Amino acid sequence: MKRRIFLASSVAAALGGCAPIGTALNGNSNVQRILASAESLDHAIIGTRGLAREYKPGDVDRDFRTNGFATPGTSSYASLVRDGFRSYRLVVDGAVERRHVFTLAELHAMPHVTQITRHDCVEGWSAIGQWSGVRLSDVLAKVQPRADARYVVFHCMDSDESGTPYYESLDMHQANHPQALLAMTLNDAPLDPDHGAPVRLRVPTQLGYKSAKWVGRIEVVGSFANIYSGRGGYWEDQGYEWYAGI
Repeated sequence: MKRRIFLASSVAAALGGCAPIGTALNGNSNVQRILASAESLDHAIIGTRGLAREYKPGDVDRDFRTNGFATPGTSSYASLVRDGFRSYRLVVDGAVERRHVFTLAELHAMPHVTQITRHDCVEGWSAIGQWSGVRLSDVLAKVQPRADARYVVFHCMDSDESGTPYYESLDMHQANHPQALLAMTLNDAPLDPDHGAPVRLRVPTQLGYKSAKWVGRIEVVGSFANIYSGRGGYWEDQGYEWYAGI
């Protein structure tokens, strides 16, 4: 069953990539219907509790390939880079009891975990990296999501050529997965701008487009229906899977 689910996810790779590209299949309603039907089964069987494989230090790709949109070219991001991200602030708000604004120093002071996991891009390539950061569940525990909270939405500092911002989402179970990280280092070095500095999401149980880079705000919500096109993520709004499990 997992093999069939993986193959359904692999079909999604034909529909687009981690950069703003697409194919004629994007508008194929039959293909989209197949993916949509597989997604609920994918989520139900693979679920949010299985662990991604962890590798050995010798398996790490030291020249870790970049993915996604171009590094943000805004003046605000350039200012963050110039000051070494000292002025970076991560806003965590929405359906929470205690809205909080985290400095980078505050995030670094929290307990860190390290994982060596594989990044699987929907374009068809993979790379193994050593990631360190704060468990997303620990950040959420500080803000105390309300009883009506169902999803965690990640608003990013990058955008496509038209100016549409990148965003992603997880449900609360996914967000509390022990391998879901707010990563701040890759291969024993602080994230560089091309890899999502200063903070990116790392979700090794799902395809690479779920691991949003350049996270600037985390919004806890009861529904994402009114956020952008309402399908839970930038690529999902183009017709790709929301769960995207591997």
